[in-house]
Amino acid sequence: MGSRLKVLKLFKMLHRTRQQVFKNDTRALEAARLKINQEFRNKKEETSSDRIAELMKIGSDVEVILRTSVLQGIHTDSNRLLLVPRKDLLLDNTPYPDIPTRKP
Repeated sequence: MGSRLKVLKLFKMLHRTRQQVFKNDTRALEAARLKINQEFRNKKEETSSDRIAELMKIGSDVEVILRTSVLQGIHTDSNRLLLVPRKDLLLDNTPYPDIPTRKP
């Protein structure tokens, strides 16, 4: 696959992740959209394949961090936040067994 197609795929993936992570938060959605577009626009003239590969790695790392680490919070009153975790954030949360299991 050409580097141009890979860049476009990463661009689309970042926008899809943005839509999932900041769902129902128009201000954050708009800010993330502007930042993604600005960063890609600033690097549009890059021609070095090594530099493009490095930027692609940074972009895919950002996507993983957004998908796995960002948690939405909603202000309920002056000193409280209601956290809204996505399903994919809760998948690897395994409870610690208090009583060790014995092998027969």
